[in-house]
Amino acid sequence: MPEVIFNGPAGRIEGRFQPAKVRNAPIALILHPHPQFGGTMNNQIAYQLFYMFAKRGFAVLRFNFRGVGRSQGSFDHGAGELSDAAAALDWAQTIHPDARSCWIAGFSFGAWIGMQLLMRRPEIEGFISIAPPANLHDFSFLAPCPSSGLIVHGDVDKVVPLKDVQTLVDKLKTQKGIVIEQRIIEGANHFFENKVEELMGHCESYVDMRLAMANETV
Repeated sequence: MPEVIFNGPAGRIEGRFQPAKVRNAPIALILHPHPQFGGTMNNQIAYQLFYMFAKRGFAVLRFNFRGVGRSQGSFDHGAGELSDAAAALDWAQTIHPDARSCWIAGFSFGAWIGMQLLMRRPEIEGFISIAPPANLHDFSFLAPCPSSGLIVHGDVDKVVPLKDVQTLVDKLKTQKGIVIEQRIIEGANHFFENKVEELMGHCESYVDMRLAMANETV
């Protein structure tokens, strides 16, 4: 898992990259939780997502948003972080120019950034959005949501109440042509304490299902 440094809009960005063994393997980009509340690319859930995709043959990149770890710059309330994510995807695509598709997976603040990136990059064909902060940030930009994906949430999340995420999911599910899968984990708080294994099980089964469907259509 090589350490990488690449150029972002606010200076150098620090990341960890697992290249794929196959030239046309898909790319996965992992986005960490809120930088001002201790979120880094080494967050347990971001770390587990990284290895989940790597085990399935993806080229995977996780990185620190500006001002976190050795990434230069300072927190920019989402606008700059979205630019960082776009730069990270650009960098991964230069390493794997033949990638057949891209996925994005984000946790909390990272889920919000990831879903904005989804709207700007048509090559992103799947997403995993864990505890998207639907009560803290405006998600109305998802009109329409361009890709199918998975939204996972805990039913005792006090940071982002379930009802707010449910409203978002219900709105997305009305769209034609995409399928939004939802998993609600009983007893899970915002950080999925003691529930990370169950969380990852849902993520793994979803990605495996999508990969199997993709192989059927090839």
